[in-house]
Amino acid sequence: MNGGTLRFFGAAFLALAMALAASPGYAQKKYDPGATDTEIKIGNIMAYTGPFSEYGATGRAEAAYFQMINDRGGVNGRKINFISVDNGTNFRGSLDLARKLVEQDGVLLLFGNFGYATNVAIRGYLNDNKIPQLFLATNDSTFDDPAQYPWTMGFGASKRIEGIVYAKYILQNKPDAKIAVLYPSDESGQDWLQGIHEGLGEKSAKLIVKEISFSYADPAGLDSRIAALKDSGADIFLNMSVGRYATLAIRKAYDMGWRPLEFLPNASLSIAAFLEPAGLDKSVGILTNARSKGWTSPESQSDPAVREYVDWMKKYNPSGNLRDANNLFGYEVSETLIEVLRKCGDNLTRQNVMDQAARLNLELGMLLPGIRVTTSKTDYQPIKQLYLIRFNGRNWDPIGGVIGE
Repeated sequence: MNGGTLRFFGAAFLALAMALAASPGYAQKKYDPGATDTEIKIGNIMAYTGPFSEYGATGRAEAAYFQMINDRGGVNGRKINFISVDNGTNFRGSLDLARKLVEQDGVLLLFGNFGYATNVAIRGYLNDNKIPQLFLATNDSTFDDPAQYPWTMGFGASKRIEGIVYAKYILQNKPDAKIAVLYPSDESGQDWLQGIHEGLGEKSAKLIVKEISFSYADPAGLDSRIAALKDSGADIFLNMSVGRYATLAIRKAYDMGWRPLEFLPNASLSIAAFLEPAGLDKSVGILTNARSKGWTSPESQSDPAVREYVDWMKKYNPSGNLRDANNLFGYEVSETLIEVLRKCGDNLTRQNVMDQAARLNLELGMLLPGIRVTTSKTDYQPIKQLYLIRFNGRNWDPIGGVIGE
């Protein structure tokens, strides 16, 4: 074999080696803290106790979903280590919890954290340290700001979009309405209020007869506020409160003899957590919005995705209430995160996690047809559509089709 032949084979071998190194199967693995050949650590801050403890069902559902994934072999062969901590609905302690998850527990990312106040409290720290803060259990417009906070991404349609859609429905169906608005006295409440005014447009000043804010720290103060809204003569009640505060407002309005057309936020649609405690008879006719298919009626069981969700609840989350929509939220955001991690392959750096999260075009089985999870480098609002539903005393009935901004 002469020198020319040796040089040829040497060059060919080098080219082959470079090609193999560039291919997915031979690419060098890249890890940031929280990822190894066998494990991916995910951090979560949830309200398992305190005034918003009903939302703890979301964290339990997420843990159950990851257990299913682990039973199936994990994500690209790596098991999920889900470290979920309770802030007791004490939002001021959330930053310390986030620091512990990152600096002591060594998580790759934080995911599905509950609440506006919690996510605002930890956002600066996570962005300064380039830690992904993904698919939050709050739907405020402030979390769709990739220019200022490139490491933070929400999930559901924003409160502003909710407000716009409710306003458009009122204009189309009750153009001479008298509207009363109850909203929380924080930036979150302003998001709803902005959407309502934007949706009503120039008719806003004429149709809104009363607006009153309230504080989640003062549940007893709801009574006088609802009485004032009732006394305004309004026949539409935009009840922009969440959790057990929505329950209190529903019950109080009914017990006062006020029977307006009532709207609730998506975050308060759980029949088991919020409507049953208020009284199902007192909740009949309430409107809210959803993005997902119904799953509790017998006819819904013909849908394969619904059957899969119900079977998952029975096997992996048997203590969860099937009528509690907080379980479905945990299921959907977990499914989305697993898709992001799957796309990361062996490049489990925090930067690549965000890169993959910002290029989603995903159809989830439980989303209503026409609603998809879509993101880009300039769009951190994964879900942008919703549809309206009305409570019939047992279940939610869809009214109309998919609506966007």
